[in-house]
Amino acid sequence: MNIFLSKKIAVVLSILVIVGLFYKLAFSEQEVDFNTQVKPIINKKCISCHGGVKQEAGFSLLFQEEALGPTESGKPAIIPGDPDGSELIRRISLNDPEERMPYKHEALSEDEIKTLRQWVSEGAKWGEHWAYVQVKKQNVPDYNEKWIRNDVDRFIFEKLDEQGMKPSPEADKSTLLRRLSLDLTGLPPSAALSEKYLRDNSEKAYDELLDGLLASPAYGERWTTLWLDLARYADTRGYEADRSRNIWKYRDWLIKAFNTDKAYNEFLIEQLAGDLMPDPDDAKLIATSFHRNTMTNDEGGTDNEEFRTAAVMDRVNTTWTSVMGTTFNCVQCHSHPYDPFKADEYYKFLAFFNNSRDEDTQSEYPVLRGYSSEDSLKLIKLTGWLKTNTSEAHARKYLMFLKTWQPTINSLQCDQFSNAALISSWYAGLRNNGSCRLKNVVLENKTELMFRYKSNYNGGKWSVYLDTPGGKLLKTIPLANTKGEWEITTVTIPQVKGRHHLYFKYYSPLIKTSDETGVQFDWFRFDTDFPGKGKPGYVNALADYNYLMRAKVDETPIMVENSREQFRPTHVFERGNWMVKGKQVTPGVPGVMNPMPANVPMNRLGMALWLTDKKNPLVARTMVNRLWEQLFGYGIAETLEDLGTQGIPPTHMELLDHLSWKFMHDYNWSIKRLLKEMVTSATYRQSSSVNEELLKKDPNNKFYARGARLRLSAEQIRDQGLEVSNLLSRKMYGKSVMPFQPEGIWRSPYNGDKWNLSEGEDQYRRALYTYLKRTAPYPSMITFDGGARESCIPRRIRTNTPLQALTSLNDSTTLVMSRGLALRMQQIGGKNLTRQISKGYELMMYKPISAVKLNALTELYQKAMLRYRKDKPAVIKIAGEKEKQVSAETASLVLVAGAMLNMDEWLNKN
Repeated sequence: MNIFLSKKIAVVLSILVIVGLFYKLAFSEQEVDFNTQVKPIINKKCISCHGGVKQEAGFSLLFQEEALGPTESGKPAIIPGDPDGSELIRRISLNDPEERMPYKHEALSEDEIKTLRQWVSEGAKWGEHWAYVQVKKQNVPDYNEKWIRNDVDRFIFEKLDEQGMKPSPEADKSTLLRRLSLDLTGLPPSAALSEKYLRDNSEKAYDELLDGLLASPAYGERWTTLWLDLARYADTRGYEADRSRNIWKYRDWLIKAFNTDKAYNEFLIEQLAGDLMPDPDDAKLIATSFHRNTMTNDEGGTDNEEFRTAAVMDRVNTTWTSVMGTTFNCVQCHSHPYDPFKADEYYKFLAFFNNSRDEDTQSEYPVLRGYSSEDSLKLIKLTGWLKTNTSEAHARKYLMFLKTWQPTINSLQCDQFSNAALISSWYAGLRNNGSCRLKNVVLENKTELMFRYKSNYNGGKWSVYLDTPGGKLLKTIPLANTKGEWEITTVTIPQVKGRHHLYFKYYSPLIKTSDETGVQFDWFRFDTDFPGKGKPGYVNALADYNYLMRAKVDETPIMVENSREQFRPTHVFERGNWMVKGKQVTPGVPGVMNPMPANVPMNRLGMALWLTDKKNPLVARTMVNRLWEQLFGYGIAETLEDLGTQGIPPTHMELLDHLSWKFMHDYNWSIKRLLKEMVTSATYRQSSSVNEELLKKDPNNKFYARGARLRLSAEQIRDQGLEVSNLLSRKMYGKSVMPFQPEGIWRSPYNGDKWNLSEGEDQYRRALYTYLKRTAPYPSMITFDGGARESCIPRRIRTNTPLQALTSLNDSTTLVMSRGLALRMQQIGGKNLTRQISKGYELMMYKPISAVKLNALTELYQKAMLRYRKDKPAVIKIAGEKEKQVSAETASLVLVAGAMLNMDEWLNKN
């Protein structure tokens, strides 16, 4: 009996031990997560003194090796697994304010100390921030609710379920019609599309509407508007002088790229490095204007190297902000204060851009020289002759030179001026007996000097000396009087080995005073003679070459890489100061990111291929997040500009990665297919109606239990108003236009530029074609949160100001729209006021007007009539003298139309 009892007791005890172990495992504290629990404490309380900017006591918490390494005391502040022996834990736990950390700041809370202690106890494990981890395929939540239409909804429904929330029902057809059209094209739908959709009650109606909108030319214009913010596109150069820039062909390239659904990876590669792709055509060269939208300071007296450097740094910052959603600009002066980027990594990345040919010139070199149709045929003929009679290499070289005038040496590289000067920081100018130097010119195997100059004097002579002002004379070149016009001249030069400084001297016996500039140089080109001499057709080919060199062309700033002879080394800037060069660095990418792909060149093209590699953790996420924000008002990660540790974390991390994976792998970088997945979801199609419970639980709609309700962009407000009033021009492409703008907004003291009002339909083109001057942007665009585009704009922050109401009510364009809408209401509504207002509302909102709104607008009309019957000047003022139907009735209807164009539901996307 005792034996059996003993066995029973042993079994019971064993069971109790097992239960105890299970209990301990089930209810013990979960392991601390570095990214979500520890890093936020460090960033908020510690990093300002122990990070990239400062490393007090030799202790930094930015990188793992620094955090666990020795401090100034020679000992580490963190000993993994030993919180009691870790100085970090001791110092944050003290009560003495002179010793406690954070020093002279509020102490950490008990919970924060407990978290850090547990973290150290568990081994002080470091973590990778979610945004720097490669995108992985996600498991789609297993929900089969009737509401769900695609996988997007499964992720959304899972979060709603966790929050104890339910999705909203689908919006009515008229709301979906307007919402989808504005989101995809930026315009109300065409009459044909809207009528077909509203009549068709089948399941396929929405998909057919969607396909029609994606195929519309307006689609490309709408998404180009978004990209122009990122590309900091403007029609001027910025800074104080803010002179005009001819770069509208880049905008045209974007519209075509979006409309043809150019794969996003190709879209980026061509913009970052189209000039370095094999045999680039004009379109690929124009694409590189993306990084020629940088500001240039061509005001006299400025340092060209300073502003060239500023432009290069802007290219680095814009690339990371726009394409990778990262505040990489924080690394210019020191390691990133919050994210794992080191200071020298910034300059390694800058080295990809630092070898570009542009040098802050007034002429904005390098440019793509756009030939006329006739001259383009001549260029094709010449290229063919070179291929046949010389070589493919010669054909490519001369084709590129005729298209770009590159490679040349800009005269602003001259220095050591004596009785000479760099005129307005643009051109080397020599007075009589004046001299200057051109540094480090490769003369090996060079037999020809081509140069661009202008002079107002006869008898001028230009002498070129080697190495010293009194060195060996290389050549004396007679300079004809060009009567102040730029001319291109070619002379032969004797062959000289190696690289030399060249000293220039100028003299003309006809110049009587010492302060007169005798000659100005623009650029120089040292090369071999034109090839193919002795071949059939050589004389004609040479004549065509010389003609095309001087042909009248339009010019678009583009990116071109320096030749090997002009290679520009890159150095770290000490404390971010471009004038204090530190160690030299070679091109490279940050260690936290994916490595450079094998066998790619270490230049912009290689960088672009690295950036669009599917292993890059940021590019797909950033674009998915940006498109989501355009449709839903907020990004899945709200801070589009900062996916780093200081940004707002994603509300639906798995959904962001799911769409990013599909974007790269399933959709092959197709933006249209990605948008289609988003807008066909039940999430997108929800009603935007809201109740108190939803407002309380989710005031900003971050969990998407309802449709988005957002104020339209500046461009959309203008464009839809022009469209509904029958004024909008559908003309596409071409130079920027100047619609009505009050006098006095522009002040252009340097060049006398004026706002010249466009004529005819150009006054009513879509907003993206409006001329944008950085120092004086179009007023209504700025009022509705557009930007001056002096730098990359990763997202527009929506505001609500009295100026917006004043603009939408009183702007001259609004008055013109009101007149157009009123006339349209009269045409379709006849003489019956109720029908006029009702039909006008249906034109705008695609549904019948409510009795309340109809009564309010009718009452407004009647009150206006009381005034306008007695005040003919007021009638003419509001209805317009040129209108055929100038009457009190028309004026009153114009007033009503203006009120309708200010309806909340019109200015917002519901």
